[in-house]
Order: sequence, then structure tokens, then C-alpha cells
Amino acid sequence: MSIESFEGIVLSETNYSESSKILNVLTDKYGQIGIISKGCRNMKSKLRGVSRKLIYGKFNVYYKENGLSTLISVDVINSFSKILMDLERISYASFIIDLTYQVIKQNDSLEIFDLLKNTLIKIEDGLNPLALTNILELKLLDYLGITPNIDSCCYCGSNKQIITLSSDAGGYICKNCYNNEPLVSEKTIKMIRMYYYVDISSISKLDVSSEVSKEINIFLDDYYDRFAGLYLKSKKFINEVSKLDKAS
Repeated sequence: MSIESFEGIVLSETNYSESSKILNVLTDKYGQIGIISKGCRNMKSKLRGVSRKLIYGKFNVYYKENGLSTLISVDVINSFSKILMDLERISYASFIIDLTYQVIKQNDSLEIFDLLKNTLIKIEDGLNPLALTNILELKLLDYLGITPNIDSCCYCGSNKQIITLSSDAGGYICKNCYNNEPLVSEKTIKMIRMYYYVDISSISKLDVSSEVSKEINIFLDDYYDRFAGLYLKSKKFINEVSKLDKAS
């Protein structure tokens, strides 16, 4: 085994033997790999604090191409401490990590690493977690091969007089093709296209109205249900947290 270094984000951790863990790590170099962190559950282990979900850092490992690599050390770039201290933020972070893991099972493009990394950084920085989650959800549809049509009407291909957004149709619907589908606001029609094309790393603020956020989120939830076939318990948890926030 050779010593390799690469950036990575821990997607999950599983206890192994009496004192170790197996880390599922998304990397910028090899995609998703398994890494064993030997002895990390011992109180005095130097690997204890870095062998957990949501650690983002430079991983130094004994790399094994077709098997478990072995962790040597991690130079932490971001521990996402603010996310971990906030129930709302951690619920969104957990969901996007779970979603990313499901997507890379079907498409292990290295581009997905940067999408996840940049989304988590922006959530850590305090930007709107729902909007960021929706942006990532929309972009990940590309890697599942089921991108909605948000450039022109799903039926006729026209980019004129777009009046609504339909998960059933698969995207935009123009005035001429409209057939009593639920209407969304004009801002939602414009905003979802911005979501798709924006560079997440360049976002400095996200001021999105509750109405627009709700309409985009409903569209994406329905779209994933119809075309992706992914059901994640962590999305249900987000909805429960939102209900608690409203009640308080």
C-alpha cells in the first residue's frame, strides 16, 4: 500500500472491532472510499476527534485501491462546529450527506465532492439551509440523469410565456400548453433556474421568500419521488424540525 493524501468529507462512520471505526469518505481524488481508523475509539487516540461524520480535511492514508485504506492522520480543514450545534442546520446537513451518498452509488463523478463541500461550507457560514439544500438537490439531478426542463416548456419547447412549474410534466409549462396544472409564482419560475445555474461557492447571501422556498421545495420533493425513487428518512426529520420551529 502506498501513502496517499487527498481532501475528503466523512459521510458515515461504523464501529469496527472493539476500538476502531470504518469511515465512508467522499474524496476529491478517488470518489467514495472506505477507510479504517484503527484504535480511534480509545480515549487517547489521536484519531478520535477526526473519525466522525462531517469532518472535512486532508486525509493521509495507506491507500488500498480495492479494499479498505488505513487512516494515518487528518489535517482538519473544517469541522463544521456551527452546524453541529444547531438542530436545523444539522438536519439539513444530514439530509444532503445521505442524498449525496445515494447519488454517488449511481454516479461517482468527482464533481459531486465540490458540490457537497461548498454546500456544507455555506450552511456553516449561516446562509439559508433550505435554499442551499434545494440548490444541491437540483444540481444532483444531473448526475441521476433526470434533470428537469427549466429552460423551456416541457411540451412545446418554447421559452416564451412560461407560467408554471410542474413535477408531473417535468419542468416548465408555457401559457399555450397549460392544462390546469397548479400555478407557482413568477419569482419561483425565475429562482429555480437561478438555483440550477448558480456556482454554490460564489454565493454570498440568499434572500428567498418563504413562498418561493415552499414552492421550489414542494416541486423538488415531488420530482424526486416521481423520477429518482429515493426515500430518505433524514428528509422526514427536516420536516419534523420545521414543524417544531413553527410551533415555537
